[in-house]
Amino acid sequence: MNVFSPFEQIGTARTGRWVVTCDHATNLIPQEFDRNLGLPPADMSRHIAYDIGAKGVTVELAHLLDSPAICANFSRLVIDPNRGPQDPTLVRKLYDGTIVPANRHVDDTEIARRLETYYHPYHAACAAHASARHDTVICAVHSFTPQLKSRPRRPWQIGILSAADKRVTAPLINALQTAPALQREAENLGEKLCIGDNEPYIGQFPGDAIETHAIKHGRLNVLIELRSDLIETPETQRRWAALLAPILAQTLTDNAL
Repeated sequence: MNVFSPFEQIGTARTGRWVVTCDHATNLIPQEFDRNLGLPPADMSRHIAYDIGAKGVTVELAHLLDSPAICANFSRLVIDPNRGPQDPTLVRKLYDGTIVPANRHVDDTEIARRLETYYHPYHAACAAHASARHDTVICAVHSFTPQLKSRPRRPWQIGILSAADKRVTAPLINALQTAPALQREAENLGEKLCIGDNEPYIGQFPGDAIETHAIKHGRLNVLIELRSDLIETPETQRRWAALLAPILAQTLTDNAL
């Protein structure tokens, strides 16, 4: 009988300095909850339940960087690992126009239970990996939907999010914008290469995963957002990881980080 774990670790014996994380890796709803939190399968396949394609990129990117990966093993609709414990969106009741039936009447006691059962174990595992060496670089991988309801289509292929610490993100954005391989990839899509600087979202939120495991400890870090329609298949997930890995590694070398 398989025992549920709130996180999955891949490549724990690898010796690279990166820790590649995926907070929204899966749309899995643990069996203790009513099926799909009362949502139809169509909603569970949307970005409201998880970051489409992000796990595949995370696993391949960690492999290419010879570094461990750690992925949350529960849907963000259960509780969001990339929000602080006091964030009002920690447990979503409404997301991109969809009401989450099982979360409508969630109270502080239930939120505390979900924190203890799912959120804290995942973050404890992240903390253990991050503290395993003195020069850890955290790379958080996310994806964003091409278009929210009633909003314009998003032009970015990649978004790089940062707030207080731009040691990695500032040179990385420049490297991405000038990378010939990414220019060719955009041309093949019939698009212009567009790298978002704190787009389509602003930088870190108080208490989120990057602040918790990187900013508070002075660790180098980057949060990468990929447009989800670009990474829907295992093949495209591997391709985008292969595009990003050498640029990430070279950014550290070129800037003596």
